[in-house]
Amino acid sequence: MRQPSSVKGLEYLGRVRLSSNFFLRDFLYSEIATIHAIPNIPDDPELAIAAGTALCQNLLEPLQARFGRIAIRSAYRSSAVNHFGNINKLNCSRNQANYAGHIWDRRDADGHMGATACIVINRFVPYYERTGDWEAMAWWVHDHLPYGEMEFFPKLAAFNLTWSEGPRRRISSYIPPRRGLLTDPGMANWSGRHDSAYAAMLGELGT
Repeated sequence: MRQPSSVKGLEYLGRVRLSSNFFLRDFLYSEIATIHAIPNIPDDPELAIAAGTALCQNLLEPLQARFGRIAIRSAYRSSAVNHFGNINKLNCSRNQANYAGHIWDRRDADGHMGATACIVINRFVPYYERTGDWEAMAWWVHDHLPYGEMEFFPKLAAFNLTWSEGPRRRISSYIPPRRGLLTDPGMANWSGRHDSAYAAMLGELGT
């Protein structure tokens, strides 16, 4: 499949269904692309579709089934959009660091396919805003889903959720006062179950 170069072609691409509840179009919106008129269209649609399908089927669908509607804050970025965001300090890392991350249609340095979406779990927001306990959701995902990496942010407990063919299963956060790494392979808390860390959350959310 070639990169679309017409409205009709982009409409067709956007209608590609990645999973039961998600279409590719759901992931193509970008504030950077909109404000600066940079097309946010995959250079390699087939790779973007394959990576996005794995992200949706393995991570987003199970999360939505358990906790309710997921809001997509930021997801696919073309190499051009991400590069512009990086050089203009718009919260985008280097392209090479984002291959198989927000840049779905490029493999990482190890040849792995991957995809990242920054999401908000709407039902979780009131619990987080009352308690500040973002770790509850982090540990639930860690114990239940085959994620590659998670990175949490202060507003709305939004987090980057990555699926990868080479998952590291690393969790980090920008949320004070517990900024930095929550877990990483080799850390004592990485293995085993963490049920007690999210028991209160599940009780309050009624899941």
